[in-house]
Amino acid sequence: MISRKNYPSPALLRKAVSDEMRARAVSARCVVTDAAHRTMADGARKARAGRTRFAASRPAQVTAGIAAAAAIGTLAATAPWAGAAASTADAVHGGHVPTISTHTTADQSKAAAKAATSSQPETIYDSVAPTEIPAGQHVATYADGPFQASSASVAGRGSVLWIDTNGTNPQANALDVEPGDATPTEAASWVSAKLSANPHSDPIVYTFLADWGPVQSNINALPSWMQSHVRYWIADPTGTPHIVPGASATQWYWGGSYDISMAQPGFFK
Repeated sequence: MISRKNYPSPALLRKAVSDEMRARAVSARCVVTDAAHRTMADGARKARAGRTRFAASRPAQVTAGIAAAAAIGTLAATAPWAGAAASTADAVHGGHVPTISTHTTADQSKAAAKAATSSQPETIYDSVAPTEIPAGQHVATYADGPFQASSASVAGRGSVLWIDTNGTNPQANALDVEPGDATPTEAASWVSAKLSANPHSDPIVYTFLADWGPVQSNINALPSWMQSHVRYWIADPTGTPHIVPGASATQWYWGGSYDISMAQPGFFK
């Protein structure tokens, strides 16, 4: 505090008062500045803490966001149209615009894979106990007779070929011609009945290699258009996968739980 007794002249007193006021003003500004700095620092600390808590509370969302961004970048760089766009830009700068195919390499690869698969021989498992057949495999089993199978017994398998054992069920896919089942004569009648009911069907006739001749002789008496629809499934259990020339499928393996056949592509339609 300024005391008058220390300043004998008014001029000196006024100067002292002025100096004191400037000093206090500077001090006040420093206090305000320090407080502002403390406030800003505290705000910054709180903001950092808030971001830390947010990141800690949602790590999965943050990670997913980063992954999504990376994926979008990858897709943009590797998309089928990316190369085409670049080529088009180059061509435009060169003075011409090429025609861009709408078919991608992936589409062409899928088409090629499908064509390759459709040209491969098919495998057929047949059994009096179709539950013994591996899951996902094509199945042949009996629609009637003492070993008639149920739909439930072939669940989880591939395509199913239903076999008629006595020539009375032309709705079945195939006819079993062997001793104790249908005869060669009955085979011709069965084929005729099936094609008369459905001219676009392809009757399958199963028989032994040794009995194929008599079966063909009977079926060859039918109209030529009917003969052209018949597909022969011939038993020739050599133990080696093969298809007998002239046949559509060959049963090459006889086993305890099931038999195995090799068939021409498209045997199952």
